[in-house]
Amino acid sequence: MSETVAEAAGEAGSPEPGASAGILRVFGRQMKLCRIRAGLERAEVGARTGYSPSTITSYELGRRIPPSRFIDAVDDLLDAGGLLKEMKQEVARAQYPAFFRDAARLETEALALSVYDAQVVNGLLQTEEYARAVFSTMRPPLEDAVVDQRVEARLARQRIFDRRPTPLVSFVMDESVLRRPIGGRSVLRGQLEHLLLFGQRRTVELQVLPLSREQNAGLAGPFMLFDNQEGRKVAYVEVQNVSHVHAEQHLVRGLEAKYGTLRSQALTPQESLTHIENLLGEL
Repeated sequence: MSETVAEAAGEAGSPEPGASAGILRVFGRQMKLCRIRAGLERAEVGARTGYSPSTITSYELGRRIPPSRFIDAVDDLLDAGGLLKEMKQEVARAQYPAFFRDAARLETEALALSVYDAQVVNGLLQTEEYARAVFSTMRPPLEDAVVDQRVEARLARQRIFDRRPTPLVSFVMDESVLRRPIGGRSVLRGQLEHLLLFGQRRTVELQVLPLSREQNAGLAGPFMLFDNQEGRKVAYVEVQNVSHVHAEQHLVRGLEAKYGTLRSQALTPQESLTHIENLLGEL
């Protein structure tokens, strides 16, 4: 990234007010110590990594969230021996609003996920245009810089599909989600086409719960189930920016049973893809 482009980006990577900035300050101090030890000025670090001196200053002061590619580059440049790279995941989680950070951590570590959505397409499946529309319609309105940051963070979550081994992910979504034209008809069309592509993946199963069903086990709202590396399930529930992670097995088992019912009430994966194609034809 050139200096001009980096400056034009402004503070798009800034942590939101109230966000936990401790890890950013720790990263910034460690980066500064490594830079001083290497005998480099901020301007030189910026020139050799493709960022402006003011951006390097912001990173060192913990005012901006450095992207993963920068952390890799600066760790190598400063011969930090992996010290900065070791903090990469914690720094990345600072991109998310505080209520979602536990879920973001669970996502990155999960062997399998089961997801039910009733309002919007799940963030793991959103296109950039759809995600931007979702954040832009929030009230009270978010600042432009915060919208940019959240869109970038949402797209970064989708890297779990590139992990090896790739987690197995099952999605059940209410048909109303696929009919709600968030961002307009063209944005919805792009989102439905995106779902059709993801539905072809061997590690992804998409199921649609039709509006015509007389029974719906998900009326209490969306939730997620994570299979962790210890062989246990953990649940995540969120409403109006208030979230809770459930590790108590009696609560998790209840949501697991509910998810099984939702899958039985929904169309099969193949029927669901056909249904999405039909919805596309209506746009």
